[in-house]
Amino acid sequence: MTHVEYLIVGHGIAGATLAAELRGRGRAVLVLDAPQPDSASRVAAGLMNPVAGKRFALAWRAAELLPAANAFYRGLEQRFGQRFLVELPIIKLFSSIAEQNTVLARSADRPWLDFVPEPDALLPPVPGVRQPFGGICIQGGGYVLVERVLDALAAEGQQNGWLQHETFDWQQLVPAPEGGLIYAGRVHARHVVCCEGAAAAHNPYFHWLPLTPNQGEVLDVECNELGTDYVLNKGAYAVPLGGGQLRVGATYRWPPFATGITPEARQELSQRLQDMTDRPFRVTGQRAGVRPAVRDRKPLLGTHPAAPGVHIFNGFGSKGVMLAPRLAQLMADWLEHGQPVWPEVHIQRYQALYRVPPAPAGVVPVDSRS
Repeated sequence: MTHVEYLIVGHGIAGATLAAELRGRGRAVLVLDAPQPDSASRVAAGLMNPVAGKRFALAWRAAELLPAANAFYRGLEQRFGQRFLVELPIIKLFSSIAEQNTVLARSADRPWLDFVPEPDALLPPVPGVRQPFGGICIQGGGYVLVERVLDALAAEGQQNGWLQHETFDWQQLVPAPEGGLIYAGRVHARHVVCCEGAAAAHNPYFHWLPLTPNQGEVLDVECNELGTDYVLNKGAYAVPLGGGQLRVGATYRWPPFATGITPEARQELSQRLQDMTDRPFRVTGQRAGVRPAVRDRKPLLGTHPAAPGVHIFNGFGSKGVMLAPRLAQLMADWLEHGQPVWPEVHIQRYQALYRVPPAPAGVVPVDSRS
């Protein structure tokens, strides 16, 4: 029997950051993960953008989330001797005069100005970039090489034995007579944490939460005539990966959606890139992943209402690279010391959706609804 304090299900950006946080606190952790080459975390370009949306609003808690994310990825860079975080300005291109006016209206918002220091300044001409309505330059953002991060952590986990590649079966999770939980008759854990991404929509403990799979597609593009010292954003992002390569994305598709890549997404993203540049480009690849999206666009953190040892750290949508490091700290504080997590992300906000199922005495309750 393997004994650990934490059994984490899934090793996308959520599971990886939580495992790193807990292991950094000296806790015994085992991660079980079924590798998926086109998981949402691996497909994503890892964009970190402090100012987002058509209203150019400051991203939720950006002033706290960004420094924590930067510190986390810089720490991993020192540990592995690799580059994971690329800090670049983001050129947000306006689509209309109305968008220009929206930015001017926000020019007195000091937290916002920390990331856009000169909102009323004209965007200088950028070679190859179409800007009929101008734009703004957003500081403090960039992107994370997510796949590289996950590969480095997974290699370390496999070498040291704290990561195993296998599909987790929630039906094999039972209470241990001495306390805690036993999985598949071979792992004893004090806590089990669901970090399985969109698959949590079918989790027998948490499928009552409003988590909906959302498909996103991205393009890999070759364009040798665009600069590499900025990210472009206008209805889509264009992230420079070096060597004339760009990652362009992403689409948003709600169920029902096709499995895998689609010609519609290729056409949509190609057109959006054409709206940003007048330089020739060539599509060299296309990938699709399924994100775990939540109704209010905030992650899901907390403990199952009727199973004290079963927890969830999930629902990060398209902003996981920026959200996960700080929220992993909060989740660890909750698990270790019972310190409250932010109410915006606590699953208690959806408590009204939960219905307690009947369960025999001594059995971990599981929501029985299909």
